[in-house]
Amino acid sequence: MHTVRISKKGAGRVASGHPWIFSSDVTERGEAQPGDVVSVVDPAGRTLGAAHYSSTSQITLRLLSDRVEPIDRSFLVRRIASAEAHRKRIVRDSDAYRLIHGEGDQLPGLVIDRYGDFFTIQTLDQGMDRAKDDIVSCLQELFSPRGIVERNDVAVRKHESLPLTAGILFGEIPERVDIRMNGMNLQCDLLKGQKTGVFLDQRENYAAAARYAHGEALDCFTSTGGFALHIAKQCQSVEAVDSSETALKTAAANRDANGIGNVEFREADVFELLAGYSSARRQFNTVVLDPPAFAKSRHHLEPALRAYKEINLKALRLLPAGGILITCSCSHHMSEATFFEVVADASLDAGRKLRVLERRTQSQDHPILLTVPETLYLKCLILEVI
Repeated sequence: MHTVRISKKGAGRVASGHPWIFSSDVTERGEAQPGDVVSVVDPAGRTLGAAHYSSTSQITLRLLSDRVEPIDRSFLVRRIASAEAHRKRIVRDSDAYRLIHGEGDQLPGLVIDRYGDFFTIQTLDQGMDRAKDDIVSCLQELFSPRGIVERNDVAVRKHESLPLTAGILFGEIPERVDIRMNGMNLQCDLLKGQKTGVFLDQRENYAAAARYAHGEALDCFTSTGGFALHIAKQCQSVEAVDSSETALKTAAANRDANGIGNVEFREADVFELLAGYSSARRQFNTVVLDPPAFAKSRHHLEPALRAYKEINLKALRLLPAGGILITCSCSHHMSEATFFEVVADASLDAGRKLRVLERRTQSQDHPILLTVPETLYLKCLILEVI
């Protein structure tokens, strides 16, 4: 195992409980090669743990253990089995969930989602990408899956000089995989669907939204219909809008599979639709906003703030007293506090007073580590107009 030495600042970051060490805090790389497991030492030569080494990313080291130990197949089996045990405690009435959430499960650079008897994996740094075969082998040993897919078609791999790829690693994958989520029957496309198939991080928020939704509802950025289908029972009607024809076809199939008759899916640009409805003084009793991440990086934060304010302002103008706004942001570059400020500014401009019914984050199978703020990325507010 090669040794990589880091600065006092880098050692302080480790001591604060964060697993990332940046390139600027690496003082000696020795003979470390891309994707190596290395021993990390501080300026005094004290060992801080074992990490994956990246030769190109600004995140040069990702700590895997606070001691030097083999990061091998046995290590991966233990970590994955521990993650599954945690999911058994927290996941209810669903056979689709995130099994490994990177840093949240002490396996930075790795994401594994389970869809019944099928799995998707994302190996997002050089170290995890080198361990891909072992990861597949671990899943075979622990779960005997019918199929395993890699969804390594995500832009973050470019920082690691890794190719963007997607395909079947093991078994066979049907065009549509049937899953159960919160008691509903849903279909997902593991090879081409958004994220790794469906929005698993919103699973608990779907159920929460159903506790407050009522009347005529508008679900914006519906994708495969998660919010729309969950709130349908509580609503007179639901208009669900997205710009993706492919996603809407899956959403319609999900609607029909569950015998839901009061949801209409519509292909449209949400910004234009909200502007038109606002100008026409349309009213809804419930509006859901679940947009994609507007802030892909810190450089995009300012225009993202304007976009979030615009859609929340126009949505609030559609809501009368007693109306419910369910608004989300999955931009991890925008803090929870900033998101709240944006929605508050929109409410003032719209002339609406809002009562906070719930402040929510991602589902529990996407664990948040207290000392790793990057693990908290999804913000969800359920608000009532008073």
